[in-house]
Amino acid sequence: MIMGCQQSATQEPLTSNSHNSATHQQAAINPVSNAQQAFALSQVSLTGGPFWHAQQTNIDYLLAMKPDRLLAPYLREAGLETQADSYGNWENSGLDGHIGGHYLSALSLAWAASGQQALKDRLDYMLDELVRAQEANGGYLGGIPNGQAMWREIRQGNINADLFSLNDRWVPLYNIDKLFHGLRDAYQIAGSDKAKTMLLDLGQWMLSVTENLSDEQIQQMLYSEHGGLNEVFADMALISQDRRYLHLARQFSHQTILKPLTQNKDRLTGLHANTQIPKVIGFLKVAETADDAAWEAAAEFFWQTVTQERSVSIGGNSVKEHFHEKDDFTPMVEDVEGPETCNTYNMMKLSKMLYLRSGEPRYLAFYERAMYNHILSSQHPEHGGLVYFTSMRPGHYRMYSSVQDSMWCCVGSGIENHSKYGELAYTHSDSALWVNLFMPAALNWQQKGWRIETQTHFPDSSDVTINLQKTDPGASSFTMHLRKPEWLSDDMQLTVNGKPAQTTTTEAGFITVQRQWRDNDTISFQLPAEPEVEQLPDGQDYYSVLYGPVVLATKVQAFENENLNFVADDSRMGHIAAGPVCPPEALPVMLGEPASFLEGLKRAPGDKLAFQASTNVAVANQPERKSTTLIPFFRLHDSRYEVYWPQLSESDFSSFVENAQAEAATAKALRSITVDAVSPGQQQPEVEHNFKGQQTRAGVNDGHHWRDATGWFSYALNNEEGRAKTLRLTYFKGDTDRQFSVLINGQKLASVTLPASSATDAFYTVDYALTDAMQKAPTLTVRFEAHDGSVAGGIYGIRLLSE
Repeated sequence: MIMGCQQSATQEPLTSNSHNSATHQQAAINPVSNAQQAFALSQVSLTGGPFWHAQQTNIDYLLAMKPDRLLAPYLREAGLETQADSYGNWENSGLDGHIGGHYLSALSLAWAASGQQALKDRLDYMLDELVRAQEANGGYLGGIPNGQAMWREIRQGNINADLFSLNDRWVPLYNIDKLFHGLRDAYQIAGSDKAKTMLLDLGQWMLSVTENLSDEQIQQMLYSEHGGLNEVFADMALISQDRRYLHLARQFSHQTILKPLTQNKDRLTGLHANTQIPKVIGFLKVAETADDAAWEAAAEFFWQTVTQERSVSIGGNSVKEHFHEKDDFTPMVEDVEGPETCNTYNMMKLSKMLYLRSGEPRYLAFYERAMYNHILSSQHPEHGGLVYFTSMRPGHYRMYSSVQDSMWCCVGSGIENHSKYGELAYTHSDSALWVNLFMPAALNWQQKGWRIETQTHFPDSSDVTINLQKTDPGASSFTMHLRKPEWLSDDMQLTVNGKPAQTTTTEAGFITVQRQWRDNDTISFQLPAEPEVEQLPDGQDYYSVLYGPVVLATKVQAFENENLNFVADDSRMGHIAAGPVCPPEALPVMLGEPASFLEGLKRAPGDKLAFQASTNVAVANQPERKSTTLIPFFRLHDSRYEVYWPQLSESDFSSFVENAQAEAATAKALRSITVDAVSPGQQQPEVEHNFKGQQTRAGVNDGHHWRDATGWFSYALNNEEGRAKTLRLTYFKGDTDRQFSVLINGQKLASVTLPASSATDAFYTVDYALTDAMQKAPTLTVRFEAHDGSVAGGIYGIRLLSE
């Protein structure tokens, strides 16, 4: 049962014309008042600097994408002729159409931010074609392969949900969520009435699909990744004033995640990170719409937990897309699949909402950190390619998307990211203005009759000037609040028109200026900063170097004459930087105390921010190298890099290198004999290996992902070269007396009874020799079948070995 969310016994029949039916309106639905209001994105113009450059680069990327290829899945599913083949990659392997929804949002944002007519024309074309598909489908719109058949099953209560599938489709709720959001943004941001009609028609369709489902059945669906449907349904309640959407928003709020958060309990370890963040955004949106203090507190607790205990210096979180133990960040500095850009895209959404709600600058501090260091760095400044995983492993690198080949989720969110930099630069109330972020940006506050422009070259220069110009002779007076960041190394000294300003400082961390503003008034101040270090959150001896909110990084050369490819192909896993890891002896190491390292940093000459580290630095395989250069991470591309520095005493340095070399050699040896491998219970490996199953579960045990079943589950592993000779399975010694069969391509490989293991380690491996026929097969479908009354697994690892 969902808290406070029973199905209505008097729910009226649905009709296609009931968007604004008085029957459903009852009392007006109004959002709870926020402490501050955001300006429309069209009122804030970036005027220069790295954020403006990223915005322009992203516009070129958007216009290079082919609308007809994005539209093809929707037209195909509506039985209409397509004008082009659909894109490949994720767009024709089950997640067909997910980028199209993001594209509507991205075009809306980019047009609002830039005013370029080509973007509005592209948006109108997309909507014109999509409405044809929607009309042909009777209100439904989607690119999910054979989606109508699946939705009929759902409507009838036939629900088969797993973490990343629903009724044998790849996260269809997540997929259609992108379209709901895209139509909402096309209406709310780009002002398209056609998009509003389409949105509400799609909403009517969803109401009809779910009208006979119980709360428990909807919760069963929510076991599968479903994006932020609760958020968009709450928005639709405000747009339509139809309370059925607010009811739907509560129904689509996942209680398994919500309930622990309302009790201030962190149950996030092992969960797929980006599956959870949109849910929490929805909890807060429902709270804002329905004035629910408990749900708002749950969202705030989640934000506090993730940003303060589960995030690294760039503002990102998760390894291999999952939350790891918050007291052990070892995976973060060892695995190549570090923070996912989608996570930070959504954490910034949540931060924005919480800041507007409360006015508390801690939300801005995280937003600013994530904006500079994860989001800005996730776009290639020349070709505009977008990053999925930003590895925190010292000495690794990133892969960038190819505009015509890469259709990952982080491309979808990425094409939105770079048009939103101005969204929190300024906020307001009826009588006050807040300057929150210091970037070159101009505000057209036509409601008050003012144009306010911030001019700065931060972080390259600390100088900031704010110019005020009247756009209306009767311009209204207002109070100005300037954020005083916590990272300042000295006070902000404000002058107005060259004279010291009369100011007060609020407890919230803003400097307030109250005066009768005049045309062409100028405010000037500096943002003094000094390099600092920030330790890995679990206290391990890894340190990140920051200058104010900006993370600094250094280039790393792992191998002589190395020629890495940094642009992905169209393969399913092309977003992973799968090249060799950097050997520890090639890494710059921080020797001695971090304070001594900081003392040795010297500002490098030139207009761009850079520091030379010439003391307390060592590179084992380059004993002659005694210095390196640190630059803003957002400027470091097409290279291996180091964001987190290993820190050691000089006496520990030699043994560190020896131990790291031994561990690397062991891992390299295993990789060399690995033909293919699967990590059960993790989205990417399971999707890549064609996971199927019935009556199966997945979870995490002490940071290790597993899957088991009272029915069966299977994966397809690659053996194209015929190298496989052995199947290695990883078990947990606490799983005893479980009986199941292991089959390969339908032939029994082993009948397993898990014993009471005497292994010292909690997890152990067992090797099974493959038959000659199995060794020759190019694809090995490994299936685990539970014996009657027992359980298959848990399986913690699957690996084909050539020896």
